[in-house]
Amino acid sequence: MPEVVEIPIELTKFQLPEAVHARLQFLLDCQDSGHTLSQNETQEAQGLIDLAEFLSLLFCDRNKCKSLVKCHQFPHPSAD
Repeated sequence: MPEVVEIPIELTKFQLPEAVHARLQFLLDCQDSGHTLSQNETQEAQGLIDLAEFLSLLFCDRNKCKSLVKCHQFPHPSAD
């Protein structure tokens, strides 16, 4: 049975800060233009992408997200 996690309504309105979004876009643009990202840049970009995808799930309509949530397996905080 899926675990239900309650999220404060304020969190559903959270967006990436403009500077963070700009950094992610810069990294993706560099990669798209053929520049090889360093290992640190690749990890940074992947972390920002994961965060952006998670935030997008918070904004989804409940019915639209059912199949999307099944595809993403986010680690439970106590799974460390």
